[in-house]
Amino acid sequence: MIETPRLLLRAYTLDDAPMMWRLINVREVARNTLRIPYPYPEEEAERWVASHDERVHRGDHAFAITLRETQELVGTVGLHLRAENDSAEIGYWVGIPFWGRGYATEAAGAVMRYGFENFPLNRIFAMHFRRNPASGRVLQKIGMRYEGTLRQHLKKWDEYVDLECYGILRSEFTASRS
Repeated sequence: MIETPRLLLRAYTLDDAPMMWRLINVREVARNTLRIPYPYPEEEAERWVASHDERVHRGDHAFAITLRETQELVGTVGLHLRAENDSAEIGYWVGIPFWGRGYATEAAGAVMRYGFENFPLNRIFAMHFRRNPASGRVLQKIGMRYEGTLRQHLKKWDEYVDLECYGILRSEFTASRS
């Protein structure tokens, strides 16, 4: 568990699956993520939650983003370890009712700190679709640097999309904490 001033990042439980499905099964959420389909099959939410331990064993740490005061599910933030390169990738999504409140920034910043404090990482990176500049602002706010654009790098729903790449080195993270 990771606590922030407004959030509690915790492991998913099967009880979260119905609310997760309601938040994730929205075209606007899926449109700006690589791996989330639309429509999102209802049974997939339960299967994904049930596979938590297996994913952690592979180095994929996914946290339910919940509000500290109400325990309400807001979205997901993950840290995907790439041990062979001493790096990790941050990914996140937040349900539409919670957009624009800074929850993604708070959650991503906490997970970045968790990564550097708990793993021998040299670098943490993240990417977002160019058409989703709000995600880029999240990465800038948590101290990541813009590293470049991969033009038409991916295809999502028959459209080639540009990926904006961001990263932060352990030395930069440590310097920013002093």
